[in-house]
Order: sequence, then C-alpha cells, then structure tokens
Amino acid sequence: MKVIDLTIPLGIGTPPWPTYEPLEVKYFKRLAPNGANGQLVTHSNHVGTHLDGEIHFYTPGKDIASLDMDYLVHDGVIVDLSDCTTDYDIYTSKQVEERVEVREGDILVIHTGYHHYGWDQPTADEISYMVKHPGPDREFAEWAKKKKLRWIAVDCGSADHPMNTIIRNWMPRQAKEAEAFFQKKFGKGLEEVFSDDKYQLMHLELFNHGIVHAECVGGDIDLLLNQRVTIGCFPWKFVDGESSIARIVAFVDDERYEALMEKKKKAKLTKYGDVAGSLNEWLHEEARR
Repeated sequence: MKVIDLTIPLGIGTPPWPTYEPLEVKYFKRLAPNGANGQLVTHSNHVGTHLDGEIHFYTPGKDIASLDMDYLVHDGVIVDLSDCTTDYDIYTSKQVEERVEVREGDILVIHTGYHHYGWDQPTADEISYMVKHPGPDREFAEWAKKKKLRWIAVDCGSADHPMNTIIRNWMPRQAKEAEAFFQKKFGKGLEEVFSDDKYQLMHLELFNHGIVHAECVGGDIDLLLNQRVTIGCFPWKFVDGESSIARIVAFVDDERYEALMEKKKKAKLTKYGDVAGSLNEWLHEEARR
C-alpha cells in the first residue's frame, strides 16, 4: 500500500481564508547556545489544507477530537469537475454522477481545478483561488444528505460558493463580475440565486447532519481524477477544536502507485514536487511529441 498526498504545502506564504489569521513562525531558540532549534507557531485553523469541524458552525456538534478514524478514513471518489465549471459557476450532483459512481457513505473529493491557482503553483492567483471558484447550490447539499456522504473535500478556498459567503460583500468588483455571469447563464442575479435562506448552506445545512468538509486540498490530486480510492484525513486529536489543519491522502496498491508515478514523470512539477497545472495537458503535450 502506498500513499498519494492530497495536501498543499503549508508555510508563511500559504493564504488563510480571507480575514483569518495566517501562519506565523519564529525561532525562540537556536542551536547556539541552546543546543537545539525551537520554533513558535501561531495560526488560525483555516489555513492550508484543513478540516472544518461540526462546531465551526454547529454549537452542539462534535469537536475534532471526537471524529473517529472510521469516519476520517474510508472509501471514496475524486471527481473532476474542471471541464464543466468556470469562474463563479455552480456545479450540481448530476455533473458529479455523470463522471463517477458515488456510493452511500462515500467520502467525496471535488476537483474544480482551482487548486492550480494555489500559492504553490506556477499559475498562482489568490483572488481566483479564494473568490472566483465555483461552488454548489442547495440541490447539491440535499443530494449529499441523501447519499449520506461521510465528508466532502474541495480543492479551493471554500466548499460553499464564494458569492454565498461574506466574500460577496468584501469583494464588490468580483461580486459585480459574478452578477453579470449569473444573469447571462442563469437569467437571475446573485441575490435571487443565493438568497439569505441559503447563506453558507454547505456549512449551516450539513454540519448538523454530521457531514463536514475539508478545504484547500491539492498536492498530487491530478493523478487520481475520476477514480475510486481509499481516502484518509488526519487532523490533530484536537479537544474542543472547531476545525484543524490536516494531512489528507489517498491510499493505493503498489502496482497502481507505480503506474501513477510513471504518469507523474511526464508532468511539470511545482518547486515542492507536486504536479503543476493540469496533468492531462502535459500528457497531451507528451503524446504530440
């Protein structure tokens, strides 16, 4: 059994969710004269790859320490929606099920392709990553409950559509762009599509059903698009934690791992060693040579 890492690099350049505390690191002692290096680290729970816990939005819910390993590690699928979404778009359960088989109780990882705008990528664009990524409407949340999904993960800043969060008020220029997109595609404006009763529905309407989500996944996710794998999320055993920085991985057998690594050899990599950009683009480029 081998591991494919779906976690983005965490450093002082990793953007937190807008307005949240970023990662700060400083040395409080050094080898000379202390004989060891030691660091102090300060951050919010919503920086880098992290798991939103139930009590992030649901007061009587579980803390992070109460999530057992059978919940955090389970079979699931990684669906690629990058071919059917653009800036500010809305994705649906139908689009997911057209691409993968989602079974009751699965973990679902959603690849929007917006992790290619992550801070570690050569095409980094923090505004696109946090503010322009696609997201779901209530239809998707209701489907998630019917499927009894264990938890969900997304490769962008939030599991909610950014214009269904407070970002809509914070970023008026981007909200204006989204309004124009919604009017053109859906014939409705932002206020009509994402009315107040839908506000942050992926948080407010799922956490009380035990369906939480991870945000900002990435790493080598492009190696596993539209594939079934065993997925594991490893947050801290964080008593009273509302959320937690986490390591998220996919487990594959040795033979499959070797085949995936052969594919990775044909891709361009980030400076941290993860696939950079769309793997399919590099494979198509390789085939043309």
